[in-house]
Amino acid sequence: MTAPSRYAIYFAAGSDSALSRFGAELLGYDAYTGNELPFPADASHLAPDWRDVAADPRKYGFHGTLKAPMALAPGKTEAELLAACATFAGKPRPVPVIRPVVDAISGFIAVIPAEPVGTLQELAADCVRAFDGFRTALTAEDRARRKPEKLSERQRDYLDRWGYPYVMEEFRFHMTLTGRLDAERRGPILEMLRARFAALGLDTLAIDRIALFKQDDAKARFRIVGEWALAR
Repeated sequence: MTAPSRYAIYFAAGSDSALSRFGAELLGYDAYTGNELPFPADASHLAPDWRDVAADPRKYGFHGTLKAPMALAPGKTEAELLAACATFAGKPRPVPVIRPVVDAISGFIAVIPAEPVGTLQELAADCVRAFDGFRTALTAEDRARRKPEKLSERQRDYLDRWGYPYVMEEFRFHMTLTGRLDAERRGPILEMLRARFAALGLDTLAIDRIALFKQDDAKARFRIVGEWALAR
């Protein structure tokens, strides 16, 4: 049986932004166009296996998670989810602004906020709640894949309630650039990525939009099917 399509509500910086180009080039994939891209020469020179280094995040496209991937609940449609995204974005709210840095997080490298930003935590929590009615129930197999035995009690509770353990107080915004790396490899790659990121001159980043990403089947990459600026 073919796996159902999955959808996720992510932050993406905009198709014409320097940050989106930065991420797409490093992942070798542009989720706005669905096109593969050549890897930067310095990344391939430092790590000839860069395709493998970036393999995990390439599947999802360059993004920051707000509502984790989900299959649609019975009776829910893509058109309804698109409309819900537009409604959510149209509700005025404080737009979070972060100071972005490149750093290691849980063994992989990502663009993350230099310090916690309360309005970003609130935006993510609002997304989790607002779109949960579109999420199909977690199956036993899906739950097992999350390895609940390795989660904290609160994370297990969130997994069972929201289908994903890293929400609410457990949420950490990140825009992933690599898969997990051992410490020996991570250092030189982190240095290279920090240098590339510094060249963007991006001192602040407004989390000012949401995008709906769609994965057609389990083997497909996620691609952007809608994007909405957040009302202020």
